[in-house]
Amino acid sequence: MTAPQPADQKFMRMAIDLATGNVLTAAGGPFGAVIVKDGQVVATGVNNVTASNDPTAHAEVTAIRNAAAALGKFELTGCTIYSSCEPCPMCLGAIYWSRIDALYFGSTAQDAADAGFDDSHFYDELRKPVADRAIPALNLMRDEAAESFNAWRNAIARIEY
Repeated sequence: MTAPQPADQKFMRMAIDLATGNVLTAAGGPFGAVIVKDGQVVATGVNNVTASNDPTAHAEVTAIRNAAAALGKFELTGCTIYSSCEPCPMCLGAIYWSRIDALYFGSTAQDAADAGFDDSHFYDELRKPVADRAIPALNLMRDEAAESFNAWRNAIARIEY
């Protein structure tokens, strides 16, 4: 990753302003994200968890959804995401799944924890074997479920991702 450029600071300022504005308008949590391609803003997102009653409506996920819709594709290669805060595990997973090229973030996970948004439990849980996690999980009907993958392998019209 190259050293941050003035444009990177501009886009990070936008993400920070979105986060602060989201709080000041009582719309949601203090998180904002901006997705850029070829120097142009493609999409933005703010935390809408409480406004939408959607626990997945984090700023980064919202921005990714908006960018995918704007670009008409599910892979965001060639894009950079600017997040006002270090992404949580869910958002980081979404960033990887979307194939975004680079991530810049403002506040750290520790800064978020200090403000009451502590994600350390999620990081800890993901490191544990499935059987040791707080939410009980049991592998059930594996052979039957594998038929979905067989159908995928044999599907002529599948779109790889």
